[in-house]
Amino acid sequence: MFRRLIPILLAVAGGFLIATWWPGAPGAIRTMLAGAGKGPTSTAPAPPPAAAPEPEKSALVRLTDAQVAKVGIRTEAVGEGRLFRHLHVPGTIVPSANLTARIAVKTTGTVVELRKGLGDRVAKGEVVALLDSREIAETKGEYLAARVSADLQKSLFERDKALWDKRISSEQQYLRSQASYQDLKVKEDAARRKLTFLGLSPAEIDALPTQPEAQFERQEIRSPIAGRVVERRVDLGAAVGRDNLETELYSVVDLSKVWIDLAVSPGDMPLVREGQAVTVRAEATGEAASGRIVFIVPVLDQNTRAARVVAELANPDEMWRPGSFVAAEILVSDKPARVMVPAGAIQTLEGKPNVFVRVADGFEARPVTLGRSDDDSAEVTAGLEPGEAVAVANSFTLKAELGKAAAED
Repeated sequence: MFRRLIPILLAVAGGFLIATWWPGAPGAIRTMLAGAGKGPTSTAPAPPPAAAPEPEKSALVRLTDAQVAKVGIRTEAVGEGRLFRHLHVPGTIVPSANLTARIAVKTTGTVVELRKGLGDRVAKGEVVALLDSREIAETKGEYLAARVSADLQKSLFERDKALWDKRISSEQQYLRSQASYQDLKVKEDAARRKLTFLGLSPAEIDALPTQPEAQFERQEIRSPIAGRVVERRVDLGAAVGRDNLETELYSVVDLSKVWIDLAVSPGDMPLVREGQAVTVRAEATGEAASGRIVFIVPVLDQNTRAARVVAELANPDEMWRPGSFVAAEILVSDKPARVMVPAGAIQTLEGKPNVFVRVADGFEARPVTLGRSDDDSAEVTAGLEPGEAVAVANSFTLKAELGKAAAED
């Protein structure tokens, strides 16, 4: 009988050792060994099968080239670029103060002819009006008289000098002639300066000896700059001049360059400097042009509490009209970036920024790390390499397709 117990005891001991030292032994072996010890009626339930791991969700949107074209998805290769930051402010077109002139008279008189009307173009030095003035006639007469007297005394002085050099006349006579000539010359120069002050050019003054006396009271009024007449302040026959009378005849503006008055808030003033580039757009037509800041008024406007910033804009076609309202963008930052993507290429997936990279089978949603950004683009510091093509237009369609595929799974 002891001999019959020996195999049973060995089986039980073997099963215990296997269960202790080989916990992962197959269930069938453990059952067989355990059954050997318990007899033919002993059975054990099999463990349930392990659950298979869930497959990872695909971040790939499969599209053919024809489907990409049909949906209107546009791709671009990413690369280096520059980040531009702009300050958006309102502005008003005004005439340049450096190219504005008021044509005025400097003597009393009567307007006898107006040669220009509103909107007419004038050249620099062109006659725009004629004036009759008694003061002009008297001043011209004084100058001519002083000139004749100075010329006569000059001849006497030169004769007395020649006689004195030959020791024919006395030194006293020579010195007296010299003093008289110098005195008359001073009076002639004073009369000439008075005519210059009244608006006569050097050529007009030199031509006075040949001018008819009937035109002595006539004065030509000339434009000091080239431009267009934007205002006429008098009519024919109007009395002009001093003593509370109108002195300005016309206002002329050269519109080849204009100024833009920009209203900048005090909080944005540290960002604005002279020389910065400015882009202006007309609110009515959408036309755009570029200029530069030329002046920053150091005092804030008492009514609006805004600072006046002046930008200059070339206007060769006179498209920009003074008084028009414009939207202006001041370039306040310009920095390089290694990899840049348009703002429209960035989509948020599971709370993180992603871009859709073009691959052979379609588009792959790839997480990226963003750095600095500007009005239109963003810098990518990780996740993209220069030269990779990403979806820059209609990328939201790819996001929707990716979300639909995830919902179906």
